[in-house]
Amino acid sequence: MPTLSRWFIKIGMLYFAIGLMLGAMLLMQPVLSWSSALQTLRPVYLHFLFIGWITQLIMGVGYWMFPKQSKEKPRGSERLGWAVFILLNVGLVLRAIGEPAVVIAPQAGLGWITAAASVCLLLAGWGFIFNTWGRIKER
Repeated sequence: MPTLSRWFIKIGMLYFAIGLMLGAMLLMQPVLSWSSALQTLRPVYLHFLFIGWITQLIMGVGYWMFPKQSKEKPRGSERLGWAVFILLNVGLVLRAIGEPAVVIAPQAGLGWITAAASVCLLLAGWGFIFNTWGRIKER
């Protein structure tokens, strides 16, 4: 298994564990009378599970298992693969910071964090498609 695939899968599992913990905290919040501000983490919880875990798992396995592009570059551009990995994770971390911040302090002008997160995630998605497209071909 390529190193990049291992990183995608390992970090994806880390997001899975964090997402499960966030979900448990959100469920326990009303029962334990924790601050309702904790509910601002609901979008973070969903992003960690769906983008952090599932999308990274798919990207890691896809990078590893899709048909080889050529003998010289079997998995496309490794540099682009790493850029996708970095952009995806930077985007998720920025989103985890930005989304609650915008709800808690809307007057602080922190919407740029969420916008930057969205750009990172968009570039990661397009980078993965660009790097993988040539590997999807007829026999």
